[in-house]
Amino acid sequence: MAHRQPRKTPGIGRLLAMLCLVIGGWLNSLTAHAEDILLTGTDDSPGVQSFIQALRELRPGDRVRFQPLADLPAPSKLAGDIRLILLDLPSLDWRLQDARGPATLVLRISRLQARQHLGENPPPYLSLLWSDPPLERQLHLTRLLLPQVKRVGVLYDSHSEFLLNELRRAARPLGLEVVTERWDNIHDSRPLQTLLNNSDVLLGLDDPDLFNPKTVKNLLLSSYSRQLALIGPNAGFVKAGSLASTYSDQSDWLAILDELLDQPPATWPRTYYPPRFKVSSNPQVARSLGIEQINEASVATLLAERERRP
Repeated sequence: MAHRQPRKTPGIGRLLAMLCLVIGGWLNSLTAHAEDILLTGTDDSPGVQSFIQALRELRPGDRVRFQPLADLPAPSKLAGDIRLILLDLPSLDWRLQDARGPATLVLRISRLQARQHLGENPPPYLSLLWSDPPLERQLHLTRLLLPQVKRVGVLYDSHSEFLLNELRRAARPLGLEVVTERWDNIHDSRPLQTLLNNSDVLLGLDDPDLFNPKTVKNLLLSSYSRQLALIGPNAGFVKAGSLASTYSDQSDWLAILDELLDQPPATWPRTYYPPRFKVSSNPQVARSLGIEQINEASVATLLAERERRP
């Protein structure tokens, strides 16, 4: 009977060559699918650099880079497959110069800013990621923290008036009545006093003409002298003395960007409220109003669960 020769095992050189081919193919695959992500703005501060570095760490397979706005060509001169992210309003104005160019994410722009820069119909190549908390979410926060309130007082001016119909639609299913007063002159307290007389709680719109360092003292002292809480308009105002607000921090925005950058730009939403958010509250204000200690994490979870329901 013939004896079969034992099979020779591949030499170490051959194994190394095969391994190099496999690794090379894997690296080529990664390179072929790597995205070129360009962030731009006028501010190259340490905070911006920290944000960009965190995004790089989230997306190690992509090329994530920052280029100052002053160093960029016209939008139409950029490669069409770049993922472009705008960090401020000057970069938005630059992008609006040319309808041609890559699809663009506008990071953390408020509803009022968008209205002033874009009008009612933003161009289709922009995806706007809102910085101000959604009105419906703020109303649900109000209902959770203050279940007894019926009348929600809202100050507005010519810039924020367009939000009122949306606010009323969101309030109706919650059994809340929206009471409004136009406040065109912040040095005249009569509209504020009239609103306080007819409201159970104040809800602040993210309108910097009305809610700013010049008005904060009058707003808070006037409302709390009548034992009325102020909800919102943002986390910064909570530190100053409003009761609570929802907000999204840097970790939330990074996670949101990471999800959107995994999608083809053609599928990016035209406008987008961040589904990731937190709740900020002021314990001293809560105590002064006789409100039990607010568990911020639990309240945020309840709000998020409500938004996930069909």
